[in-house]
Amino acid sequence: MGVHRPHLMGLLVLSCFLNVPAFAADLIVSANDGKFVRVEGRATYPQPAPSDSLAILDASQFPPALKAVVEGVEHTISGPPQAVAITPDAKLAIIGAPSRYDYDAKKESFGTYLQLVDLEVSPPKLTGKVELGAHPNGLSVNPQGTLLLAAALDGTVKVVSISGKDLKLADTIKVGEKRLSGVTFTHDGKAALVGLRDEGGVAVLDVYGETVKLASERVSTGIAPYAIDISSDGHWAAVGNAGQAGLAGRTAPGDADVVTLIDVSKRPFRAVQHVTVPSVPEGVALSPDGKWLAVQCLNGSNLTPNDPGPGRQKLGRVVLFSIGNDGSVTKAGDLPSGEAGQGIVFAKDNQTILVQFNVERALAVYQIRDGKLVDTEARIKFDAGPVSIRTMPR
Repeated sequence: MGVHRPHLMGLLVLSCFLNVPAFAADLIVSANDGKFVRVEGRATYPQPAPSDSLAILDASQFPPALKAVVEGVEHTISGPPQAVAITPDAKLAIIGAPSRYDYDAKKESFGTYLQLVDLEVSPPKLTGKVELGAHPNGLSVNPQGTLLLAAALDGTVKVVSISGKDLKLADTIKVGEKRLSGVTFTHDGKAALVGLRDEGGVAVLDVYGETVKLASERVSTGIAPYAIDISSDGHWAAVGNAGQAGLAGRTAPGDADVVTLIDVSKRPFRAVQHVTVPSVPEGVALSPDGKWLAVQCLNGSNLTPNDPGPGRQKLGRVVLFSIGNDGSVTKAGDLPSGEAGQGIVFAKDNQTILVQFNVERALAVYQIRDGKLVDTEARIKFDAGPVSIRTMPR
């Protein structure tokens, strides 16, 4: 299957700003939350807090290089770690609405808009907002760069048209009665998958040019489907299922959870494997060639020492699986990650994996070497904790 090529002029301008040769860049955006700090599993909001930010990285080199940090954006750790996106022409980054914390009332509130960051100017800067009417949990831009989907807390998917640097709310699709979570276009942009976090399963959307419709298909998953990723070869999707800990008002003792592998090479889409992983797979990533699945699991690092049972662990786990052409899944690696780690993505080389270490306020760089997972010990440090991450559409 062909991989969408970014628009020449947009990438030329950005590559000049980033000092990266045209077409060589593998841009990744990481949104970071400065106001939230997890202390041994407890959510805290200390003052003073560093600013939220957006980091722009290039993973076409090793180790990946931090090219810019944009202050002034706002973000939140609440929800799946895919509430950020970058357009395939490399002109815009889009960030989901933040949470705000009322220190007197000790209560969070959630914004209902998208934030736009212009990547063509030097330095990149926040340029505007698009009101959605509901808090977006997950974002996805189609490979053509003409549509953005935002899965919202009110059970709707917001369809946003993209024309150059202008975004406009075009439609609202009712998908469920409760919270949605991750959303991802298929490799060809003709369909999308969206997780029904509280109701279970994955809904399918059909995309006809600029029109998006809810299909009758549903795909089986585990409990509380969360982050969703798609391989660029057009074969697989992966859904991380957060389990009981991912449901409103529920807790879990650090028990095992599952990742669902879905065959998206033909309709109807169907689940072919449910793979056991440590507790709460926060982030999932498929290599562009569809041969590897990497999962960032909380592994009990979100629990406190006072929670009952032996589930509390200091660190999460990064787990790697190889995927056969028939959908068979084989474990290929299992290493410590960070405390309460968040998102995870592959670089386009199919070998380099970036993992958000939230408490440590860093991106960690892993690689696949000789078929095994290796922690390279390379770390990219931030002032705020990284919480959402996305690559350019491939």
